[in-house]
Amino acid sequence: MADCLHFHFIPVANPIPGRDHQRREAPVATNLPPLPQTFYDRDPRKVARNLLGKLLVRREGRKRRVGRIVEVEAYLDGDPAAHSFAGRTDRNYILWGPPGISYVYFIYGNHFLFNVSCLPDGSAGGVLFRAVEPIEGLAEMAQARGCSLGELRDVRLLTSGPGRLAEAFDITRERDNGKDLTSAKSDLWISEDGFKPRRIAVTPRIGITKAAERPLRYIVVGNRFVSGKMWRG
Repeated sequence: MADCLHFHFIPVANPIPGRDHQRREAPVATNLPPLPQTFYDRDPRKVARNLLGKLLVRREGRKRRVGRIVEVEAYLDGDPAAHSFAGRTDRNYILWGPPGISYVYFIYGNHFLFNVSCLPDGSAGGVLFRAVEPIEGLAEMAQARGCSLGELRDVRLLTSGPGRLAEAFDITRERDNGKDLTSAKSDLWISEDGFKPRRIAVTPRIGITKAAERPLRYIVVGNRFVSGKMWRG
């Protein structure tokens, strides 16, 4: 695990301000219901922008992992970079709806990537989740990534980037593809707590070659968990 330093970590009584392995979890509301289907039944660009600041939640028994969404990308109907561009298949049919369904795929033989379907049923569109700021369940996220918080070189490496995010939340195609993110019975969903980002920026998408110039990447300006080079505007 390149993101971890494998050494014996001894907690300190008075943590040094700013030391990532001593990051404290912020209080999160107990009741975090999923967003309704109508939230996703829109243009992926609007969904992507409105997802910033929302909360990604994974429930496992009485424990939760929660991260604040700080970076997403929109993929449109007729978009050369979208999985739906080649037409509907047994692999990508989820992108045609209904809205609010999890679409998970495996890439580079190494990472799962997590998306949600948008637009009315029958129209292809989606949003890729690229990064979250970890809020609750950091130890569980680190364990899922193959190390402890004490071994982590930088807490940013927990969930900055779509592959890390999926791994930290144990998101896999077998477990989560086709899951209804709007269902109260789901163990994976998006919620909100009233938080509003101060500044949002729209940039070209990254990590792709087709239609990469399109401004369809949405980020919370200045948040250090945004993937790639720091963008402060």
